[in-house]
Amino acid sequence: MTTDIGRQLARSQDLSTKVAILYQKRAQVAQEKLAEALRHAYEDNGLVGMLANPASAANLWSDWYAYAVDAAQRSVLFWDTLRRRGNAFIEHTREGLPPVLHFGYEVVVDGRKLAKPVNYALVRIEPPEGVTVDPKRRPYVIIDPRAGHGPGIGGFKDDSQVGVALRAGHPVYFVIFFRDPEPGQTLIDVCEAEKAFVKRVRELHPLSDKPAIVGNCQGGWAAMMLAAADPDDTGPIVINGAPMSYWGGAWQTGEGDNPMRYAGGMLGGTWLASLSSDLGDGVFDGAHLVQNFENLNPANTFWDKYYHLYANVDTEPPRFLEFERWWGGFYLMNREEIEWITRNLFVGNKLWTGGAKGPGGKAFDLRDIKAPIVLFASMGDNITPPQQAFNWVADVYGSTDEIKARGQVIVGLLHEDIGHLGIFVSGKVAKKEHAQIVSVLKSIEALPPGLYGMQIRETKGAGGEVEYEVEFRERRLEDLARRMNRFERADEKPFEAVEAISEFNQRAYELFAQPFVQATSNAFTAKLSRQFHPLRFQRWLVSDLNPWLGWLAPAAGVVKGQRAAAAPDNALAKLERATSEAISASLEYYRAMRDAASEASFFEIYGNVFSLYIADRGAANADAAAQAKEARDLPFVQEALASISEGGYPEALARTASLLARKGEPLLLAWLQKKRAMTADYADLVPAMPMDEWRRVRGEQDIIVRYEPEKALATLPDLLRDRKDR
Repeated sequence: MTTDIGRQLARSQDLSTKVAILYQKRAQVAQEKLAEALRHAYEDNGLVGMLANPASAANLWSDWYAYAVDAAQRSVLFWDTLRRRGNAFIEHTREGLPPVLHFGYEVVVDGRKLAKPVNYALVRIEPPEGVTVDPKRRPYVIIDPRAGHGPGIGGFKDDSQVGVALRAGHPVYFVIFFRDPEPGQTLIDVCEAEKAFVKRVRELHPLSDKPAIVGNCQGGWAAMMLAAADPDDTGPIVINGAPMSYWGGAWQTGEGDNPMRYAGGMLGGTWLASLSSDLGDGVFDGAHLVQNFENLNPANTFWDKYYHLYANVDTEPPRFLEFERWWGGFYLMNREEIEWITRNLFVGNKLWTGGAKGPGGKAFDLRDIKAPIVLFASMGDNITPPQQAFNWVADVYGSTDEIKARGQVIVGLLHEDIGHLGIFVSGKVAKKEHAQIVSVLKSIEALPPGLYGMQIRETKGAGGEVEYEVEFRERRLEDLARRMNRFERADEKPFEAVEAISEFNQRAYELFAQPFVQATSNAFTAKLSRQFHPLRFQRWLVSDLNPWLGWLAPAAGVVKGQRAAAAPDNALAKLERATSEAISASLEYYRAMRDAASEASFFEIYGNVFSLYIADRGAANADAAAQAKEARDLPFVQEALASISEGGYPEALARTASLLARKGEPLLLAWLQKKRAMTADYADLVPAMPMDEWRRVRGEQDIIVRYEPEKALATLPDLLRDRKDR
């Protein structure tokens, strides 16, 4: 016992030392960035020469009047834009917060009319003028996230996921949802509704390939749940910025600190979601989730986006108002929905482990998915870092050989710097990454089973226009997992303590506080609290509902008719820009220090809880893992090798392809397209079997060729006993 206590205290001391060193590094980096930003603000705006030059100082008096007029006019136009935002918010709310889709649409299936009603619907996107879609081409079904906002971000503009699929000639369907949930609906009911949506799409396109399912952010794990629950109806799965492994992230300077993954622990677990739902009379307000997103970046939330509007008030309002229409549409969830999400995903991280139960009580098993999976993530995403997007693959499959044995194709695409929202709303990303994903899905289905990295290179065409070259490089899951998780995922261990403490807090809340909260809540207090939520309040307060702002619209009209903008080299305008940059840098410094403190506190609290109370419980499992068998001894490898002489023409063809495959070379898209064309030309020589079954056969043969190449060649005649097959 004394030895155990000593070992536990030593681990605790070691952890505290590492946390302190990392916090110091974070603080040092934050201070250096602040100093650099302030220096740039001072130098880039010409303040050095202006203050050192007496003539420039004298010009301050001549510049003052022009700047004062400009600043006063911009102030009026700025507040008028916020007034218009408030009016748009009120009008959008009165309309029931319809989707913010840029395209017209018609409802195909209304989930509110299903046997188990849900506030979801399937709509068909109407092609814009000049765009023709072919009903025989693969349809796309896009699922947007339900994270506080309304649906439509996947088709928010012409250059979007919807736009690129339509222009490629594909029918596009969109899964929307309404503001108010149906009484008693659960996430399992939603999954059942989405299965019905996909079946309806297949009925509408009987001659096309199975529909591609595109999931954005939380819509990504919804797409994966759908594909696992209904693998026979879904085509390729594309998940963008989807947090599939919530505990993943980076815990190292330079790798990015991901504050969202610590939020559940710092808030004490899932009980706050239950409390918020109880205060809302059984309804959870999505504005709370949006506020969490806003708190991630106080510089942008409290200053940058408003100053950008103020500084460019003559041109910026249309873009600002368009985005705010989506950002300011706050949706609601049932208590059952938000509690399932927080317990099974945010804190429990149970989707990939089989802990999340699907329809009929059967656990979701992501290995049941038969179609290829495309994972799109970004290094610049601090909400869904690449580790959260990719780590589940290692957790579910364990090895490259198991991916092959199951006939699965998984393709990863990694952006270098785009932020979380940019993955969905950026026009550049839509025209490059999303457009290329659409163009290569058919070729991805023809890839041999395995794990691939997709790379897109920009080139110049004959006319100087931008063209893209796509290639695929096969990767080893074991190598990729090590490279992405430099701490071998030891930094995820404290999240086991978060889960345990969250369960304790949840039970304590349900036992001691929930009855009282529910007894004092009602529909009136819930509605009142939602109306006065800070994000709603700030919008309707600055609108035509406020009688004190009756002068604002006429004043803005007068200002527009007499607009006199100050010159860009106006000395006071330069001082304004420098001041703005300094304020932004200060808020960014505050964010960096806040996140560093949150990270340090998280590991000090939950790292020590894990070290003292949980680590030793898993020692036996750790020892077993340390003694894991070699890859060749894994059951599915042994099964494949045992069947080396079994099979027929399909196995022989797959083995020949594996023997002739060029190892270590990239697979160019042009080569894959040529392969598809040859397969069509010689269709009578290709086994008549479903693609998922063919990929499984090819995967088994790849394993045989990898471990027994000579024996694989020697036993090839055993598979071709029929002379016709030879």
